[in-house]
Amino acid sequence: MEERVRGCPTIRRGRGHGSGKGRVPGGRRRRSRAVLAVLAAAAVLGAAGCDTAGGGSAAPESRRSSPAPVWDPSPGSIAAVGDSITRGFDACSVLSDCPEVSWATGGSPEVNSLAVRLLGKAKAAERSWNYAVTGARMADLPAQMARAAARKPELVTVMVGANDACRASVAAMTPVADFRAGFEEAMRTLRKTAPKAQVYVASVPDLKRLWSQGRTDPLGKRVWELGICPSMLADADALDAAATERRETVRRRVEDYNAVLREVCAADRLCRGDGGAVHAFRFGPAQLSRWDWFHPSVNGQARLAEIAYRAVTAERP
Repeated sequence: MEERVRGCPTIRRGRGHGSGKGRVPGGRRRRSRAVLAVLAAAAVLGAAGCDTAGGGSAAPESRRSSPAPVWDPSPGSIAAVGDSITRGFDACSVLSDCPEVSWATGGSPEVNSLAVRLLGKAKAAERSWNYAVTGARMADLPAQMARAAARKPELVTVMVGANDACRASVAAMTPVADFRAGFEEAMRTLRKTAPKAQVYVASVPDLKRLWSQGRTDPLGKRVWELGICPSMLADADALDAAATERRETVRRRVEDYNAVLREVCAADRLCRGDGGAVHAFRFGPAQLSRWDWFHPSVNGQARLAEIAYRAVTAERP
């Protein structure tokens, strides 16, 4: 007869000794060899993880890989960390925060923030928190993350890095190694308190593109002279070799920061980035603050919210 072991090849067993029919000389030796073959096959199948008793257990529980976590596109709460962009700085009035229009947590209908899109306006007001700080750099992120983690949010948004590149000089920019160490520490801080929180990481905007957009506006250039991102925006009209190399150095540093954000995020199973969408977005006059031609306007904040929403709700294999 045949006995099929679930999930394994069919084993054909020999006739029993008690049949008494069709005996031929040497039959006993052939039956003995058949029994030995069956036992050997069972031993091999058992070693391969098949249950010869028909139980169908593919492998010991301890050897099975744990399933990948499932991303939830509808989190029930959101905490935001980062810098002035997430605070809505210079979006509503000059030199002031305007968290109401924050792309991450703001309640403004003009922006339709990520929190409002995911939670609805009423719930967003109760279940979203903005811990970003104007002027913050990566070194400040672990402390912000600790405050955010204490809320046990289901989603944390991260947008940081522009201030690490926007320094008084290129020499003062945050080293890439320090930027990486700060982000890794921030993620460890989050995981200690909120191990199941999902994380969305926005890329650092293209600062050189902002320079190329704003340098055509006389008012914008006068505001830049007050000290906005001098490593990139100082002497906005200068096109000599030194100025060009300075801006290229900042551009490369921003690309290095974005590589760090991608790599550290990829190492966390509950983190996803924007695929470079914020860095690639072409902020035009309508998307830039009319007070500084650098920070996002209300319209720019709405575009950031759209990018984040697409990333958070996207289906992933």
